[in-house]
Amino acid sequence: MAGPIPLDTSDPARLGGWELLARLGTGGQGMVYLGRPLDPDARPSRVAVKLLHARLLGDADARERFVRELALLQRVAGFCTAQMLAADMAGDRPYIVSEYVPGPSLRALVQDRGPRTGADLDRLAISSVTALSAIHRANVAHRDFKPQNVLMGPDGPRVIDFGIARAFDAGATLTSQVVGTPAYMAPEQFAGRAGPAADLFAWAGTLLFAATARDPFAGGSLPAVMYKIMHETPDLTPLPGPLAEVAAACLSKDPSTRPTSEEVLLWLLGHRS
Repeated sequence: MAGPIPLDTSDPARLGGWELLARLGTGGQGMVYLGRPLDPDARPSRVAVKLLHARLLGDADARERFVRELALLQRVAGFCTAQMLAADMAGDRPYIVSEYVPGPSLRALVQDRGPRTGADLDRLAISSVTALSAIHRANVAHRDFKPQNVLMGPDGPRVIDFGIARAFDAGATLTSQVVGTPAYMAPEQFAGRAGPAADLFAWAGTLLFAATARDPFAGGSLPAVMYKIMHETPDLTPLPGPLAEVAAACLSKDPSTRPTSEEVLLWLLGHRS
């Protein structure tokens, strides 16, 4: 997300017990605002409020996805995401209130300060896959892991935006419509199949972006991006040896051969089995 920008005249001034102060960003499902509690003694003093887009209010599927996002946020450990604080799903304008993470997205950070290197890149790799491991342990597949959805908070990366995430049963493969951001989608996602293994493919691509400031498969039309993902392997030389080895395993075209998030974490910590 970018930094806060002023409210538009079309934006509500408050939602429930929160005053809206500024816009933080927008996505496919809703607008995210910086807010504060109307009660001056309430804590935290700043929150993020995600409001379902007005154009989606009559869309039953969109409302269902919003409700599902809330349910998944409640399952995931708070340290690895922006912790859910409150919600109203029954009102005219459904919204979710979560912890405000004061920090740029990984994409914004890299675009502003340049590629991550050395210990910074190592810390990013370990902390982000730790978050992904916690998400998977909650039986949740994110399905849209990318630099925009990693907030670089003061206490480490937080994975946000569970709008297209899904719960899964251990060992199952999720099947649905094609979802995700094309440049970070695993090959199987183009066939509508996306489980935790797809998140590891996207994690490796995100790590490569952090090291190069370039999207590994981007460029050209959607069919061109799909072809690259299905048939090409990006240049991993910008990554140091150990990270390149892990990333190569996660970028396997066959999801059954990719390591799990827990295996990647152990690998990075030097405990590869």
